[in-house]
Amino acid sequence: VRVDHNVPLDDAGAITDDTRIQASLPTINLLIENGAKVILTSHLGRPKGEPDPKYSLAPVAARLGELIGKSVPLAELDGAAEKVASLGEGDVLMLENIRFEPGETKNDPDLSARLGALADVFVNDAFGTAHRAHSSTAGVASHVGKAAMGFLMERELKYLVEELESPARPFLVIMGGSKVSDKIEVITALMDKADTILIGGAMAHTFRRAQGFPTGNSRVEEDKLDLALDILKRADEKGVKFLLPANALEADGFSNDANTRQTPRYENGNGVTDGWEALDIGDLAIDEFKTEIATAKTIIWNGPVGVFEIDAFAKGTREIAEALAASDAVTIIGGGDSVTAVNKFGVADQMTFISTGGGASLELLEGKELPGVAALSEA
Repeated sequence: VRVDHNVPLDDAGAITDDTRIQASLPTINLLIENGAKVILTSHLGRPKGEPDPKYSLAPVAARLGELIGKSVPLAELDGAAEKVASLGEGDVLMLENIRFEPGETKNDPDLSARLGALADVFVNDAFGTAHRAHSSTAGVASHVGKAAMGFLMERELKYLVEELESPARPFLVIMGGSKVSDKIEVITALMDKADTILIGGAMAHTFRRAQGFPTGNSRVEEDKLDLALDILKRADEKGVKFLLPANALEADGFSNDANTRQTPRYENGNGVTDGWEALDIGDLAIDEFKTEIATAKTIIWNGPVGVFEIDAFAKGTREIAEALAASDAVTIIGGGDSVTAVNKFGVADQMTFISTGGGASLELLEGKELPGVAALSEA
């Protein structure tokens, strides 16, 4: 079973958030209850294709053991066959970090065959890595008798593909984050489906600069101004409401102690003050965004609308999160920093669905086929 147990660790090597381990439990528990001999494989961090104690899965195996109430021994891939042979029904074994193997990220056929030789069935439940064509996510599928997806993968595809094929309307897309270039393909793909697109975060400044408004020291992708204008033109042609922040919260520094103030509305040449930087959406923008959220029936949110990690600039992202929690729409949180935000503001349990994948979520929303899913279909 390929799981995504790539959890954050502190400097002492302790797990700081076990969400990804918890997310894999329905699949693991079903297999245990039905007497399968379960071999788990995952990566952790970015080791350079060789063993590195800092990235050992030992703390993960220990935490999983606590959650399922039984010991989960850790095994090196070399010599794993012996340990697999001694597994009893319902036993669980975890292979050491698969990225310690130099062939993993190259989708090496020999490594895929070695993994496949350990098992009769391959289950991919690692949505967060499904956009990677690696040995443990794709290659192994052709070296086993049967291949299937786990419950986590199934839920991700249900909400990020099926629910969005014919969403309840109005369908609202909220896009944040720092770069237009990171989200251009998602914005373009969703423009064919969305009724309204709200833009926040640093990428909003690129749009405002393209429109000719002053943006001060705000982060702007100077080489993407024409692209921003093209996106605005396409939205207009398709009849999609494309809402940029009406104003911003500007600061004279990047810290909690900085002086802050609301900018005037972006009109008549007004914008961010020279020498200041916009680090959150402003109060006018918050009110406009919340009005849109209140009437939507399907909402997907990907990317914060400000530097929410710093409390002084967290208001916009917090109010968006709380507005989603209060709405009666289907609310889909599309991975990455948006997940961190709904957790930070205590509203995660009020969302319809929270994706576990950052890059994988984006690629799925772009309409791309994920190698980890395609390999299952082919097998």
